[in-house]
Amino acid sequence: MWSNCRHGGVLLALLSCNQVANTGLRVGLITPGSVADAAWNSAAYQGLLRIHDSLGVQISHVEARTPSEQSEALRTYAAQGYDLVYANGFEFQDAAERVSRSYPKTTFIVISGRRARGNVVPLIFRLEEASYLAGMVAGGLTRNNVLGFIGGIELPPIKAAYQGWVNGARAINPRVQSREIYLNSFDDAAAGREAAVALARAGADMFHHNADAAALGLFQAAKERTGIYVFGANADQSALAPDQVLGSAVIDLPHAFLLVASEVQSGQFTRRARVFGLEDGVVSYVPNARLDSLVSSRVKARMRAATDSMVSGTLIAAPRPPSMEG
Repeated sequence: MWSNCRHGGVLLALLSCNQVANTGLRVGLITPGSVADAAWNSAAYQGLLRIHDSLGVQISHVEARTPSEQSEALRTYAAQGYDLVYANGFEFQDAAERVSRSYPKTTFIVISGRRARGNVVPLIFRLEEASYLAGMVAGGLTRNNVLGFIGGIELPPIKAAYQGWVNGARAINPRVQSREIYLNSFDDAAAGREAAVALARAGADMFHHNADAAALGLFQAAKERTGIYVFGANADQSALAPDQVLGSAVIDLPHAFLLVASEVQSGQFTRRARVFGLEDGVVSYVPNARLDSLVSSRVKARMRAATDSMVSGTLIAAPRPPSMEG
């Protein structure tokens, strides 16, 4: 049963009806957008639920879209004595560092953050490794040699994943060109659809994104046009357009969330940056079994070799700025 509680102007949606209990681990999640986006925020929310189900702890979630709302949410959770707060996005880094100085007992986990500082800990995901593999599929299947990419906001981890996608495609097909559009929004599905239509008119027939709910417009546009294929991001999104989604670059946020919370609960957690890639199984490329026969055995063999090289460190999917390495 859900209950709502307002603290300091922030509406907290709490799973626990018993708001007076203050024992055991308490875990909060702040998302910059809707958990119904079938991607980034949805995966984070599933991670929160997994923590609740696996560890039996009190959890809470709040949606905070603007910088002021995000700072307020961080401060509210810390003031309430939450032990662990997940802030779901690169954009939370600076606010978490400011708030953390006043609340040293709370650990703030910035998802796709850029550095560890005090009690602020980033979880860094090398999504570009999975996007590289998606790009290899796109490079092998494109007929027009034009890729289209739709991003929400031009943040460093999104740029890295985009570059991995392009590099993977060019590893298979050096003639590939790429066009990208940033929407300055993670929520505007109509803008996502308009961007997809514009890119398709410019010749793009293979699409990737990192736009959360705004990407729902991309999937809709793909279903309305023939000859367009899409690659999902952050979660397995094949169900959104089963005949158009060739595969997805996936981050298993629920697994990563549970790993951290389990360490905190057991007292084994250390405040240091955590980096996840293909090697850990947290980042992966998930093909759509329905369309996997379209990918040639040659490309699949190249993908297996590239995976081995990325895991061993001999292939870098995309350069990452030093500020993203924790």
